[in-house]
Amino acid sequence: MECFQVIESGEGIEAAILRGLSIQGGLAGRRCSDRHPALLVVSPRAVLEGKTLPRACRTVLLPGSGADALQGMRAASAVSYGPSPRDSLTISSREEDRMWATLQREVVTLEGHVVERQEFPIPLVRRGEEMPALAAAGALLLLGVPPREVGRGLIP
Repeated sequence: MECFQVIESGEGIEAAILRGLSIQGGLAGRRCSDRHPALLVVSPRAVLEGKTLPRACRTVLLPGSGADALQGMRAASAVSYGPSPRDSLTISSREEDRMWATLQREVVTLEGHVVERQEFPIPLVRRGEEMPALAAAGALLLLGVPPREVGRGLIP
């Protein structure tokens, strides 16, 4: 698994990603450069606050509404998440304690594997945490966690 960096404002995305990865065996000791991460995950709040992003990364995962944050950044690929049907990763439905995420188009993991369009469940604790949970799920997918395993470990 590759290294990643999360730009967030206390939404708990990095912690959720690390929990999800620990079930899969972790990051195998790889360190990440803050200057050029393989995966850059940008939270909804970080976009709203205008947080500074690294100048380059291989893949960026960001809210669909945050495309302006990419100005001046070099990224080989970008994957969006959010409520719009134009986003790559969206929410199809919400139940009491989980939501169903939908991958609207194929994505390629950092290791080069194609993840096909599909729907999968993500556990939730409370309303209002949908976008951070979607960001963590998207990061896990891009880091190579199979969709059926993404929900495991996201809840503390």
